[in-house]
Amino acid sequence: MMRTEKLAIEGLLLLRPRVFTDERGSFMETWNEMTFREHVGDHRFVQDNESTSRKGVLRGLHFQLAPHAQGKLVRAVAGAVMDVCVDIRTASPTFGEHVKVLLSASERTMLWIPPGFAHGFVALEENTVFTYKCTAPYHPAAERTILWNDQDLAIDWGVVDPIVSARDRDGFAFSGAWATSNS
Repeated sequence: MMRTEKLAIEGLLLLRPRVFTDERGSFMETWNEMTFREHVGDHRFVQDNESTSRKGVLRGLHFQLAPHAQGKLVRAVAGAVMDVCVDIRTASPTFGEHVKVLLSASERTMLWIPPGFAHGFVALEENTVFTYKCTAPYHPAAERTILWNDQDLAIDWGVVDPIVSARDRDGFAFSGAWATSNS
């Protein structure tokens, strides 16, 4: 059993799995194809990723061009993140808008990000472990990065001086000449 919550941009869903607790601890189902299909639709996952980040590490904003665009089911397994999704679907009425969601191991929420979104997060705790189920494999030639601090997007990440990779520091401006996914 799972509860879903539609977010401000069409397609983004916050998933709240049922958690069973007793004196031993807790149990939850993290993936069930039939339940996911019932709540989200029919998507085939082909790759799982996991990252561990120090507090203040910012990863993103990443996406892959069509036909390699990825849908992602993400969650914090340990720690917490501020997750950010930017709508890059050029035909969407919310093109260029973003949604921020707090994902934490203690809350056990998951976020469904369909293809057509740039994605990033900032780790809010030390040793935050973040997992991704992806609908398409990593394809280096299709990979793109939008500047995390792009002025046109005006994302408040909630951190001062985040730890950012060279790749993320050198990303494209949102208004720049990068192709988007129309997914």
